[in-house]
Amino acid sequence: MSKPTIPEGAVVRGTDKGYVHGDIPLTPGQERPVEKVEESYPYMRPRDAATLILVRMKGDTPEVLMGCRAAKSAFMPNRYVFPGGRVDKPDAHVPVATPFDPHVKERLLHAASEQRAKALGVAAIRETFEESGLILGKPLAGGAPKKDYGEHWKGFLDQGLAPALDSLDLIARAVTPPGRPRRFNARFFMARAEDASGEIRHSSEMGDIRWVKLDEARELPLPTITGLILGEIGRLVKEPPDRTQQRKIPLFITVHRKHLMIEE
Repeated sequence: MSKPTIPEGAVVRGTDKGYVHGDIPLTPGQERPVEKVEESYPYMRPRDAATLILVRMKGDTPEVLMGCRAAKSAFMPNRYVFPGGRVDKPDAHVPVATPFDPHVKERLLHAASEQRAKALGVAAIRETFEESGLILGKPLAGGAPKKDYGEHWKGFLDQGLAPALDSLDLIARAVTPPGRPRRFNARFFMARAEDASGEIRHSSEMGDIRWVKLDEARELPLPTITGLILGEIGRLVKEPPDRTQQRKIPLFITVHRKHLMIEE
């Protein structure tokens, strides 16, 4: 099997795009930081996963929804993260109220089939509902589906609502480095808090779910990738992209044991 190569034309991301690890700015061409990796885990193929970052403005101050993963979690225990998790097979078949924005769909299709792309968006919304109680949905044409899509959709689909994929903006992708107990090929979506409904509640997987000021979020115990994504969120909030134009997004990936930030 041939070794993976860095995509042609890839650009290593640096402080010009808003990336900071703690108080240390990352300069273009520098490898991204990565936590110490134990060598005891065998190679695992990354599984598809999706994360949803809800952002709201309190005056001029941006806030993001975050929670603390349970201590018993095998992946990132006792760390503050955004709602999210792995994609389940049924996610590709759940009815949706609205399709992706065409530009978001195009970015997803760089590394996923059309069916996988839909499953990723649905998974981000499902996991957010399961972990926080918030619904990123719109009325489904024809009302609540007759088919039962599982207990985790109770209070969502049965209310005549379905995932609103048009509310999602794809802002980053990250592949967990080798040597971890869990590996994911994760897509990070962002959406406006005002597009979500419901009351915040804790779950068995995530506690202390709350709105955190973007600047203060960096002071929480975070996985490295979450800190880097916070930098991207800060850039997007400060310099909102033109949603009518296509753009590239950061990809965090390991190539030849180098942990890189590139664009795709």
